[in-house]
Amino acid sequence: MRKIHIPVFVLLINLLFACSGESGPGYQEPYIPDPTDDGQGEVPVLSDDELLDLVQEQTFKYFWDFAEPNSGMARERSQDDAYGGQGADIVTTGGTGFGLASFPTAVERGWISKTEAEQRLNKILDFLETAPTYHGAYSHWYLGSLAQTRPFSQLDNGGDLVETAFLMQGLLICRAYFDDATIQSRITTIWENVEWDWYTQGENVLYWHWSPQYDFQIGLKIKGWNEALIVYVLAAGSPTHPIEKNVYTQGWASNGNIVTNRTHYNINMPLGPNLGGPLFFSHYSFIGLDPRNLQDQYANYWQQNTAHTNINYEYCVRNPKDYEGYGENSWGLTASDSKDGYAAHSPTNDLGVITPTAALSSFPYTPEKSMAALRYFYEDQGNKLWGDMGFYDAFSEEYNWYANGYLAIDQGPIVAMIENYRTGFIWDLFMKIPEVRTGLDKLDFTY
Repeated sequence: MRKIHIPVFVLLINLLFACSGESGPGYQEPYIPDPTDDGQGEVPVLSDDELLDLVQEQTFKYFWDFAEPNSGMARERSQDDAYGGQGADIVTTGGTGFGLASFPTAVERGWISKTEAEQRLNKILDFLETAPTYHGAYSHWYLGSLAQTRPFSQLDNGGDLVETAFLMQGLLICRAYFDDATIQSRITTIWENVEWDWYTQGENVLYWHWSPQYDFQIGLKIKGWNEALIVYVLAAGSPTHPIEKNVYTQGWASNGNIVTNRTHYNINMPLGPNLGGPLFFSHYSFIGLDPRNLQDQYANYWQQNTAHTNINYEYCVRNPKDYEGYGENSWGLTASDSKDGYAAHSPTNDLGVITPTAALSSFPYTPEKSMAALRYFYEDQGNKLWGDMGFYDAFSEEYNWYANGYLAIDQGPIVAMIENYRTGFIWDLFMKIPEVRTGLDKLDFTY
């Protein structure tokens, strides 16, 4: 959410569309702003730190104030009438993991108390212990009111190993931070129940999906380079159902063929498709994994992620399709809502849509460029783009289109990656987890 040149997320989205007949997951009619309204209002002058404080706290409200009330989980998106009227009830496994990863930051920065965080965490654990799992793995979506799987598509109604990994990343970060022994034990049980090795089918590769009805019929192998490095690190580090290094070497890394060594705009990028792909490749796994000193035989991951981000930036600045609004202060292509439905935006799939999470979740890699984008989004776009839970999902000046809501998988990385830029706090918590270090060691990473 393969051939290395096709982003896996695009394949999943296409599968969903084909099965549902929708124009995109929960797609809503676009908001077209009044052309006589400049969208400004009163924009206070804030220092960089004050602006980062505001954006992190406001964005966290998506996971706190807007959480589904029965489960405490993160809703997939903010529009209640999405998904045939089930939008308020559909909760997301991976998006919840991104939100959970920011619970320690929320406590440390005083947005919520530690007691409040532990109460909410217990509610989420109550739900996760009740919801059906599939050889320990969780589904992509659940109905929050019923703790029942909500199929992502016809065949995708069972375990989703990538979404599960994003959830485990967040849970393990919380286990490392909160010292309540019961919470720690409950998280450990959920984590140790995931049967990572089951999802190999006895082969040297991990498979994305398994269903009780459809078995491994989707047949999507988790192969790099994309957002799913965290899956293999956690699978290797599992104390109960681990994979061996050959699964990483032959499956994820395709026996070394993962290395593409592309150069764009005089920037060398070790891994990935032409022009790097959507920017979430450099965000989702690195909410927890600290790329600053992370290296294996295939890549230095700081080089990989900074190169990916700078290539994406340079593409937007050069703006070969001459879209209105692109430039040094307005850049960033990644998966999000779009004017015609959900899309995995990238330099090779450029639809004229800028997604704020792309630049904002890249703060660790491009701090000055990301700050310039942040100020443009907040100060120049004003309330056309800024709402009660941070920046709306995406916008296009070319088409005078602004998204009318939020997506969990875009909001979560903003909070976490800005915190990693500012303090390295989440990285520090995650990289000290014994099972994470076991996984990295088994796969011969240096860190």
